[in-house]
Parts: sequence; C-alpha cells; structure tokens
Amino acid sequence: MKEKTTQEGLYLPIVEQFYSIQGEGFHTGKAAYFIRMGGCDVGCSWCDTKFAWDSELHEMTHIDSIVKGITRTSADSVVVTGGEPLMYNLNPLCIELKKMNLLTYLETCGSHELTGIWDWICLSPKKNYPPDNNIYSLAGELKVIIEGEDDFTWAEENKARVSSDCKLYLQPEWSSIKNIMPSVVEYVKNHTEWSISLQSHKYMGIP
Repeated sequence: MKEKTTQEGLYLPIVEQFYSIQGEGFHTGKAAYFIRMGGCDVGCSWCDTKFAWDSELHEMTHIDSIVKGITRTSADSVVVTGGEPLMYNLNPLCIELKKMNLLTYLETCGSHELTGIWDWICLSPKKNYPPDNNIYSLAGELKVIIEGEDDFTWAEENKARVSSDCKLYLQPEWSSIKNIMPSVVEYVKNHTEWSISLQSHKYMGIP
C-alpha cells in the first residue's frame, strides 16, 4: 500500500515541515517554507539529517495536509528537501503548490528521475550515487560539499556538466569546517567562478 501511495504522489513520508530562513546557497537569507521528505538511499557519512534516512519512521502524509500547513504562514516559496525527495513522485504536490502561486525550490542530489514543477533546482551531487544525466542542464545552482581535498576534483567534474549560467557553490562540510575552510577559501580565490556557501542557519541557531 505504501509503495502505491508514494508512486501516486498523494501521500509522502514527511519528517518535518517548518517556516524559516534559507541558510545555504543562492537563496540564503530569504524566508521559505521547508518540507523535508523521509528516505534516502545515498547515505553520506557526514550527513547532518541521518534521522531522515529511514522512510518507515515517518508518517505518510496526504499532500492536502502538507499544503494546509503552508497556508498558516506568509511563505511565498517552498523548499522541498530530504532525505532525497526525488525518491517520490512530486508531481501532485507541486501542482497543488502552483495553484497557490508559490515558488517551488528543490534540493536534491539528483540520484533519481526528476518529477515535479520547479522554479529552482539546487543540485548537490554525491560521489557514491551520481546524478541522473538529465538533471544537470536544469540545475539553477550546483552546490558541492567539500570534506577533503579530492572533493575539488569532484566539483570540477560536475561543473563541466551543468549549464553555463548555473550558480556554482562550494560548501565546507560542517563537522570538518575548521580543517577544510582554509582550502575552500584558497580554491575560490584561485577559481573565481565558484562562491562559498555556508550553513548560516546553524550560526543563527534556527532550523
């Protein structure tokens, strides 16, 4: 039953929903309503949302209930994140969001076929489960997490595949930030097409 409902996209495993400030990437500092999906088959060792990995732990929620939560806020944009949200059919959810004239933003590693209607796609590719080829040209921003020196090579490999107007970000991995930040700073100084993305919400103490 669960497989059928997720394929239809009317019910989705929701970890949390909240209205806050975007802390990373191109839209940093802007208010947005966040919808976090449960389930991830990528499994990055440094992930800061491991609580979202197991979809079985999170209640299947009808999209009407999800939308109702947004109406209680002043949000004009919605960020769908995870976990990995593209594990699910996001077409029905996005149709409802668009009926409300909301901007729709997706945060994904791109490991599954794209569904949904998106005004902005943040692609954050992971080595252990590379993106689907079709998503590269659709990404508005490329955000590569930098944990070690070899991640700069991974960043350049993915830069070569996105469109020429895609925004490029290197984001130091949070638990390694003191060690890796000097390298990220030097890299951006020498490769000025890149910018640094920081998890500013963690500095602000907000979700």
